[in-house]
Amino acid sequence: MKPVLILQHLSGDGPAYLASWLRERALPHDVRDSSRGDSLPERIDGFGALAILGGEMSANDPLPALRRAESLFLQALRDGVPTLGHCLGGQLMARALGAAVTGSPEPEVGWQALEVADRPEARDWLGAPGVRPVYQWHYEAFGLPLGSVLLAGSAACPHQAFSIGPHLAMQFHVEVDAEKLERWSADEGSRYLAALQEHPRTVQTAEAMRSDTLCHLASQQRLADRIYERWWSLAAAR
Repeated sequence: MKPVLILQHLSGDGPAYLASWLRERALPHDVRDSSRGDSLPERIDGFGALAILGGEMSANDPLPALRRAESLFLQALRDGVPTLGHCLGGQLMARALGAAVTGSPEPEVGWQALEVADRPEARDWLGAPGVRPVYQWHYEAFGLPLGSVLLAGSAACPHQAFSIGPHLAMQFHVEVDAEKLERWSADEGSRYLAALQEHPRTVQTAEAMRSDTLCHLASQQRLADRIYERWWSLAAAR
């Protein structure tokens, strides 16, 4: 069984619930944290699936680790290695496919409403069409790559998820767990505080995030289970 390759770009943005999901199923995985100085593999050949995590940097920043992530995704696209992109990871997938990553129409921080499209690919990955809460933390957003299928959007950001073959890019953070959410809700950085003041409709206070976590985390983890099960089943079927 080839391991899952997980690309981490920021020390505080680890795999969280994804790692728990893999451990519970005794699935081998290799986390490479470029912010810690881990080397990233040059080739995808030795891995059965790929997951690309988030980070506070822009997908357009001239960082070697970001370009390596894009290269590994393009190899995965060529070889049919199922790939998941979480937030920045989804933006890197879109950028590698030629779509623009630009400022989001509105930043989204905290629990926000996601509208799942009524099409087969969306049902396969995200379940029944309709609105459900997901956790967001982004200031930029991806365009829709040529040949991809739009799966979900929101009022603040129309491109929230797309698929292309066995690959799924998400703008939201389906991988968060209680520990990660508690840590993130304590953020008092200047960018977040400015966004909170300028965009109160789409940026939650720490108190609102914590309150909504009690209501929504379990349902989002059920969504994560669905996404991860499909991703791994596609990898196992290769």
